[in-house]
Amino acid sequence: MWPQHSNIWRMGRLLQLLILALILLICIYLLFVCQFNQCLLNVSPSNHLKYNHTSFTSCSGINGTFTPTNDSLISKEEWESLLKELQWSLPPVVLLSTDEATNPTKCSFSVVNPNSNHTIGGFIDVILIARDTKNRIKTYGGDFFQAKLFNSELKASTYGAVTDHFNGTYTARLALLWPGPAKVSIRLVHSSEAVQVLCRQREQDPDKVYFQGYFEEGGKQETVMCNAQRSPRLVGNDAQCCCEYREPVTGETWFCRRPSSLPCHALTYHSMGGYQAVLSKVEMTLLKSSMNIIVPGDDSAIDVQQQDTEIRSQTKCRPGFHTSVPAGFYFQDHWTSLVCDSKSFPSAKLISGCLKDKQILMMGDSTLRQWFDYLEETVPTLKRLNLHTSSKSGPFEAVDTQSNTRIIWRAHGIPIRTSKTPWADLHYIASEVEGMAGGAHSVVVFTIWAHFTTYPLAMYAHRLVVIRRAVASLLRRSPTTLVVIKSANTGYKDVYGSDWLSWQLDMALREIFRDLPVVLIDVWQMTSCHYSPDNIHPPSVVIQNEVDLFLSFVCPQ
Repeated sequence: MWPQHSNIWRMGRLLQLLILALILLICIYLLFVCQFNQCLLNVSPSNHLKYNHTSFTSCSGINGTFTPTNDSLISKEEWESLLKELQWSLPPVVLLSTDEATNPTKCSFSVVNPNSNHTIGGFIDVILIARDTKNRIKTYGGDFFQAKLFNSELKASTYGAVTDHFNGTYTARLALLWPGPAKVSIRLVHSSEAVQVLCRQREQDPDKVYFQGYFEEGGKQETVMCNAQRSPRLVGNDAQCCCEYREPVTGETWFCRRPSSLPCHALTYHSMGGYQAVLSKVEMTLLKSSMNIIVPGDDSAIDVQQQDTEIRSQTKCRPGFHTSVPAGFYFQDHWTSLVCDSKSFPSAKLISGCLKDKQILMMGDSTLRQWFDYLEETVPTLKRLNLHTSSKSGPFEAVDTQSNTRIIWRAHGIPIRTSKTPWADLHYIASEVEGMAGGAHSVVVFTIWAHFTTYPLAMYAHRLVVIRRAVASLLRRSPTTLVVIKSANTGYKDVYGSDWLSWQLDMALREIFRDLPVVLIDVWQMTSCHYSPDNIHPPSVVIQNEVDLFLSFVCPQ
């Protein structure tokens, strides 16, 4: 009897172990599904993908680096409103094969009523169907499409909004703004599956880009890793962490591993360190395989008839306007704004006259430095001073003694991917604005986005509200000061700076500054619809139009 009872006991024990193993496998699978579907956030309904669906998952704040309760500059209600504004639909299922991802070569679009009578001021509607590699219509949305109407011969184009219907179909509405033929172009910038990768990477790996801090004192030198957060890869085994630097005006913090033989105050230089994103083969394939490809579809021309009414705004350019869709259009490579009565400044004399008696502070990245370079190259009397500073991060200063004009450009402060540059030259936007007297002769221009695409949304939102506080204070004490924000522009296409990531940040910026009397120069639309190849640094013809629109607010008469 004993051997028989022993066998029964062994079988029962084996069955228990099998059941426990099965439960463990189910738990691991559910955990994987949860992690894979955690991302879901983005893009304002007003300017790119419009939404009528309320079932979203948020990918912000996953790593706990920020909540409204520990940030006094943004309320819980404001943070929740921002998340709602930035919602983005991502795949509701685990991707088993890249063949299930949206394939732009299998997608198609058609124009509704292409042969109808069309006149300037009207609209056309486009139906877009997304399919995977096996030519199956997608059952969910979240693909990042961009649409435009264009005429290559006329060098004419305009941006169009896209609406996601969350079932594999999308619609686009495009304004008819010039006489003659016009064609539709739609491109898939990223599939919804690729956006899911970008979303997760943004929130969970802030060390994809790292920086270096150079410590010097008493003839000794050390170089260590630095970054904006106390992340696991920065802290390491905690033996060398960390020197913390808190900016006294803004409260912004920066962290460097502690040097082995030098004090924290010996930090002298800053530079870009490197790129170290950790991606699986599937993730890399998703990001590269369907990126920025034109969707096949109806390529017939829409014949647009002339009308007597001129399509342009008659409203004087002034702060406080909200950007419309479209915000304007190109015709013969000239941008006409639909937001306000924009002007052209084709000569150095006109530009110099507009800038007379102006003191202009520009702070941002290299896309705003292009404005400084354009003005310096176009106006011969505007001379740059040799400040012996970094050729990439500045600061730069140019003066025109004939028109009493002074223009300063400097980097927006850390984090910034730049060559080795003095730590003391990297000032925060908010700190500079807090130190300004302002007034009718003062102009502040800033842009801040390209160097924040690798960080969680919450960190960027905190930086924005710090700047907002400084701008609001400036406008209270000097309400005649002109404050101009240059939006993000297209050009990035990888995990370190995808257009989807840039668009997320740009929508957050628009939302956070929405109620202040500032100017937003919408260069997103200007770069998205232009015929020039995608480049984070747009060509001179685009920069000229951006600067002309900026000057239209400086000199609205």
